[in-house]
Amino acid sequence: MRGNPEIFRRRVERFQKLLRENEIDGAVIRTLSSFIYFTGTKWLRPSLFIPAEGEPLVYVVKGEAELFKRKSWIENVVEFQKVEDLMAGVVSWIHRNGMERVGLEFGIERDAYLIFLKIFERLNPTVEIVDILDLTMGLRMIKDEWELDNIRKAGKIAQKGMKVSEDVIKPGMSELEIAAEVMRELMLNGSEDPKVYVSTTPRAHAEPFRDLKVPENGVVTVVIGADWNHYYANMARTFVIGDPGESVKKAIEVKEEAYKLALEETRIGVPLASVEKKLANFFKERGFDDAYIAGYTHGVGLLIEEPPITTIVVPQRAAKVQENMVLTIIHPPLMIPQGTIKHEDTYIVKKNGLERVT
Repeated sequence: MRGNPEIFRRRVERFQKLLRENEIDGAVIRTLSSFIYFTGTKWLRPSLFIPAEGEPLVYVVKGEAELFKRKSWIENVVEFQKVEDLMAGVVSWIHRNGMERVGLEFGIERDAYLIFLKIFERLNPTVEIVDILDLTMGLRMIKDEWELDNIRKAGKIAQKGMKVSEDVIKPGMSELEIAAEVMRELMLNGSEDPKVYVSTTPRAHAEPFRDLKVPENGVVTVVIGADWNHYYANMARTFVIGDPGESVKKAIEVKEEAYKLALEETRIGVPLASVEKKLANFFKERGFDDAYIAGYTHGVGLLIEEPPITTIVVPQRAAKVQENMVLTIIHPPLMIPQGTIKHEDTYIVKKNGLERVT
C-alpha cells in the first residue's frame, strides 16, 4: 500500500476516540475521501464500517478483496455479489454490535447522497443517525507530514499542467481542447484523478465546453487540481489573449494586489472572516465590489475543495488559521464581462509563514 500502515491505523484510533467522546457507537463511511483517509486507498463504491471499539470492516464486490488487501492495511474485508447483501451486512453489523447511535457524513461530496440516508433509515428504524462530518473533517483539516509531502508533489504536477496551458492556448481553440491537453500532461505525470476547468467567458465554475472558443482578444482562465497519492494541489491562472482592453488590465492589477494582501493577512490564529472583510473592503475601494465573489479561501487535501469552504459554507468563515492547514489563496474570481480573472495557489500554513506549493 501507499504510505505506512501505522499512519492509517492511528487515524482510525483517533476517530474512534472521538466517537466514544461523542457517545456514537460506530460510523458508516460512504464518502470516498474519508474512505481513503482511513483505509489508504480509493475504492468505488466505498463501504467502510468503523466501530467505536474494535477493528474496522470493509465491504467490496466479489473478486476485489485480494487487491484491496494489497492496497490497504485493513484485513477485515467482506465480499458481496448483490447490493442487498451489502445492505443486510450493514444491518447485521449494527445489530450484532448493539449500536444505538451511528454516524454518517452529511456533506457535499459524491456518495453522500440523500438516497443512502433514506435507505439506511428504513433499514435501521430504531437507530439514531448522527452527522459526523465535523469529526472526520476536524481530523482531516490539519495535515501530517506524509500528507504534506503528497500535496507538495501534487503541486509540482499542477505546475507542469499549467505550463502546458500557457504553451497551447491560442485563438480558436476550444475550452475542451485546452482541458484535454492539460489533462494528458497531469495524468502522464502520475495524477490519477485530475480536475481541469477552463473558461473563456465569465463563469465562476467552468467545466469546459467544446463549442466555446478562445477569442482573438480576451482572457482564458485555467483551474487545475492535480493529485498525488489521492492528495490535491489547486492552482488557477488567467491568460491574456491579444488586447482585451484597459478594464481587463485593471482587473488583473487589482487581483494581484488582493492576492498579496491575502497572503499578508492569512496567519496562524487569524479568523478567515477577518481576512475576508479586509478583502471585501479592498475591492470596494478599488471599484470592484460588484465583481468579487465572497469566500477567499478553502481547504485542500483529499478533495480539491474541502473545509474550511468559505465560499459556500458561510459558518466556516469563522474558522481560524491553524498550523499545517492547507489553503488556497485567492479562490473566487473577479467576474467581469470579458471573463473570469483568477490567481489561485495552494499554501501550507507553517509557524513562520505560508509555504507555497504551486
